[in-house]
Amino acid sequence: MILALTGGTGFVGGVLIEQALAAGHQVRALARRPQPPREGVTWIAGALDDPSAISTLVSTAGAVIHVAGAVNAPDRAAFAAANIDGTRNVVDAARTWNVRRFVHVSSLAAREPSLSNYGWSKGGAEDVVTASALDWTIVRPPGVYGPGDVEQRDLFRAARRTGVVPIPPRGRLSIIHVADLARLLLALAEAPGDGAVYEASDGHPLSYADFARAIGAAVGRRAVPLPLPAALLRTAARADRLLRGRKAKLTADRVAYMVHPDWTADPAKAPPPALWQPQIAAAGGLAETARWYRAHGLL
Repeated sequence: MILALTGGTGFVGGVLIEQALAAGHQVRALARRPQPPREGVTWIAGALDDPSAISTLVSTAGAVIHVAGAVNAPDRAAFAAANIDGTRNVVDAARTWNVRRFVHVSSLAAREPSLSNYGWSKGGAEDVVTASALDWTIVRPPGVYGPGDVEQRDLFRAARRTGVVPIPPRGRLSIIHVADLARLLLALAEAPGDGAVYEASDGHPLSYADFARAIGAAVGRRAVPLPLPAALLRTAARADRLLRGRKAKLTADRVAYMVHPDWTADPAKAPPPALWQPQIAAAGGLAETARWYRAHGLL
């Protein structure tokens, strides 16, 4: 079938396109900038704030997988524009073209909308999807990693160069390899919707300290976890805002998300085993990621 995909030029979307093509699907993907021609992929120039482009993206598709969104933004209004209004535009186009199947990629942050503007906006996007009459399924991934990821790169680099990995204060998290997440999204697009909200992971939650040690093992070093107090992270966020303004990476909003003690996936919300099960354990997946960083000169 034709799969309409937002976020196709990103980390998750790129792997999803590979898997969709391998499964024999045609892909129609939204892109802000010109992309090189690729067999089986039709690039649609535009963004989430462009209803005309989104209409072209969705028309005649068999299913929509909405991956795109903002993980970092300078304020609540910017998060709302990207994550809530952008999702509404995609949902409206799907309804207009009667594309019933809709797979929406959310975040565990949506469980805690009062913690951060990011979580609030992801929760608002979920509300848009659940209020629609579409045949929807929502996936809330935890930390996504794998070859091609740049979000975790600095942790790998710190482990290799210093043997010390900075981490948030005490807490736990779940993770998922990007290839496992892409398999789940594709399986959901190919199956009837069930109006469910799934929290998918590799099934083995880690403390932040154990995650740091696992990254050290992946780069071949014994890593020492260095928990950073919340107050220090907030001070660093203020400094980043002063230095980089609206382009700051470590924002107060991100710190509020980071210091929450439990970002583990709820086992009761795991996808049905008959539909999907994770295949990549943390040790092997992190080692593969480290090899990719090394091969690309990123460590």
